[in-house]
Amino acid sequence: MSFSLLRQSLTRPISSSSRGSFGLLRFLSVKASAITFANTGIPKDVVKLVSYELNGPGPDEILVKTLASPINPADINQLEGVYPSMPAFTTELTPEQPSAIGGNEGLFEIVEVGSNIKNFKAGDWAIPRLPNFGTWRSHALVTPGDLTPINRDGITHTQAATISVNPCTAHQMLTQFVDLKKGDWFIQNGGNSGVGRAAIQLGRIWGLNSISVVRSRDNLDELIAELKDLGATQVITEEQLNSKAFKPTIKEWTQGKPIKLGFNCVGGKSATGVARQLGHGGKLVTYGGMSKQPVILPTSLFIFKDVSAHGYWLSAWTKKDPEGKGKAVEEMLNHIRSGQFKDVPVSPNVWSNASSDEAKLEVFKQALDNATKGFAGKKQVLEFTD
Repeated sequence: MSFSLLRQSLTRPISSSSRGSFGLLRFLSVKASAITFANTGIPKDVVKLVSYELNGPGPDEILVKTLASPINPADINQLEGVYPSMPAFTTELTPEQPSAIGGNEGLFEIVEVGSNIKNFKAGDWAIPRLPNFGTWRSHALVTPGDLTPINRDGITHTQAATISVNPCTAHQMLTQFVDLKKGDWFIQNGGNSGVGRAAIQLGRIWGLNSISVVRSRDNLDELIAELKDLGATQVITEEQLNSKAFKPTIKEWTQGKPIKLGFNCVGGKSATGVARQLGHGGKLVTYGGMSKQPVILPTSLFIFKDVSAHGYWLSAWTKKDPEGKGKAVEEMLNHIRSGQFKDVPVSPNVWSNASSDEAKLEVFKQALDNATKGFAGKKQVLEFTD
């Protein structure tokens, strides 16, 4: 849910003199702000910061404050208008034109609960249960069904705020398509992406072997060492992936065992190269298309090797099986607590609730610009402070 979470609990926006009242005031609880967009296009040009006031929670409501929220590729795609799932556009915050709150992933702390709420208390942590929640805001009024509780013991804000997308995507792709056994192999492009790093680490934890494909770069040796430290069995470049001369090396690594599963987040020649490495009956799972090139597979792979191609979309899986998503989240958090799973590299961007609207918007736009450019290979995370 997104703006619908505000419902009658929203008193009034306060960033414009044209704003009106949105119902009777129970008592002023908090001044809040959110990153909204009314149109789609160039991300930095369509976002707007809106400030508003929230009442305290009704009997069946929960007041939460945001602790941290990342900027993911899907969030940027929503701003661009090219993502198949979008948040609700309403006039709750912007009466002059329907708009939506951005952000799909984040961590919240319970501030206050209504008189009928029994399963949450002040100080608890929670993450959104479903996509399109609207996490780029300082506070929200929600219902228990909107949240998945998080055990905060041994977990940082950033770890909890970034657990539900990339790690869960890797978890699902490794478990839902092929029944991999200890010692089996999988191959993936985008090996240094958030999902790629998560897949490498889960592979190590579960005793799987992995081949991770990365782009050539000046610090290639450093990157290879970093990924192998996470647990990658082998790391190769795109050029090696598509070289016929390199294929015997891969066969030597696997000792002739078939590679049963391949992950593609790039498309184009890279996807074709990953598919060519699959053994008989192997499955190629596509979860992204960073190159914006189509996935093209040779006919021979389908006829002679019985290779099959599949798509994976985390949002669809979450809506279909939110309980399963919750179990995956808890499993990943336990891996973090045990020290088996390392954080994704992040770049923090401090959002002070006490600062001016202009300052908050500038912080967000800088983080958005960094995320769009893939700044230093780090995930941009908004960290909210009082």
